[in-house]
Amino acid sequence: MQMKSPYPYWFVAPAAVIFTVLFLVPTAASFWFSLTNWDLFGFQFIGLENFIDFFSEPFLIKGLTNTIIFAVLTSGAKTVLGLLLAVLLTSGLFGQGLLRSIVFFPVLVSTIGVGILFAEMMHPTHGAINVALGYIGIDGPGWLTNPKLALYSIALVDIWRGVGLATLIYIAGLAAIGNEYYEAARIDGATRLQLFWRVTVPLVRPATTTVVILSLIGGLRLFDLIWAMTRGGPGFSSDVLASVIYKQYQAGFYGLSTAGNVILFALIALIIAPLAWWFNRKELDL
Repeated sequence: MQMKSPYPYWFVAPAAVIFTVLFLVPTAASFWFSLTNWDLFGFQFIGLENFIDFFSEPFLIKGLTNTIIFAVLTSGAKTVLGLLLAVLLTSGLFGQGLLRSIVFFPVLVSTIGVGILFAEMMHPTHGAINVALGYIGIDGPGWLTNPKLALYSIALVDIWRGVGLATLIYIAGLAAIGNEYYEAARIDGATRLQLFWRVTVPLVRPATTTVVILSLIGGLRLFDLIWAMTRGGPGFSSDVLASVIYKQYQAGFYGLSTAGNVILFALIALIIAPLAWWFNRKELDL
């Protein structure tokens, strides 16, 4: 039996080394340090104590709950709005090229810049939004100072910032649908609404998979926008897992914050892996 030449593996070796050094080793180190009480000078193995502490602290549970609410809310809104905007902006509307640029523009702006801008616009007394509402006789709420509204106000900003990318992905998905599907459905007497539900929505499923998964991952690990707008406040009302982890690092609880990173990693994997499998199975059924 002829031995297989190792020659092709030499081309893979540099990428494998880089992947191991930059991704596998840090990931394994994170799992190890999440089981320790460590600082810059040493560490002590404490088993699962960091994870027990994490799930016994109410504000950490609050951050975990907010993370899931934020990710589901923003991902759902971006998916629905992105599809509707893509359909509108591929319908031959006058000036649709300019409108596409306007919808996509927020994606190009710095997230920190967006956060600082909207924090000023949502100020309860001199913010532009409440001032504008005041002109029409509406007393605007404390968008970022009301604990019940703060997380949802940030979610609105994140949806505005991210819907352009979802729209762009859907436009590419719509362009891949052949006109023969629509022509066949029209011959059978399908209305415009039926064309949307029976042709567009099923055939744009690959784009939907991409939008949902990217939006969920982005929502689950979002930090910069929340930190720029509220720093997790007021109190812990808009804290998410990433901001809680950062605060723990600032306070010197390195082991606890590393355990938070492991929990965030597990949360993303547990949500995304079965969801991707489900979407891929649905694509095969088409």
